[in-house]
Amino acid sequence: MGLFSVLLVLHISASIAIIGPAFLMPFIRRSARTVGQMQFTLGITTKLAILPKIGGVVLGITGVGLMIITKMGLSQMWLNVSILLSLLMVVIIDGWIAPRMKKIVKIISETQDKGREIPTEFGLVLKKIIPVETAAQLLMIAILLLMVIKPF
Repeated sequence: MGLFSVLLVLHISASIAIIGPAFLMPFIRRSARTVGQMQFTLGITTKLAILPKIGGVVLGITGVGLMIITKMGLSQMWLNVSILLSLLMVVIIDGWIAPRMKKIVKIISETQDKGREIPTEFGLVLKKIIPVETAAQLLMIAILLLMVIKPF
């Protein structure tokens, strides 16, 4: 197996490591109905959050390697658009969603009554995050389509 094939397999594997957890984490969080369930789901999503970070580093390194091997550089419009959308997605997730989720995790972890329904204020904060998470998920789909179809 040549270097190109190895890089391509690693690149695709890294994209799966990013898209899988990042796409599913919001759905897992939204399924919680009690404080105990929310603590459990936040614990799971916190542990899964490492996969997109590792995958992002591998994706970047293998992507650059593939661009060098194929001598493509930044000459393809689909590649430029997908890189820009990826950067936008990182800003949305790390700059907007993650800080708000950290606050929620802290407050929920301090809540003692695990059987009680999730307090209304947390529900409101989560509802404000949902449209932004949906936008990030749509960006993931757009990036994936650009990488597979290479439309322009």
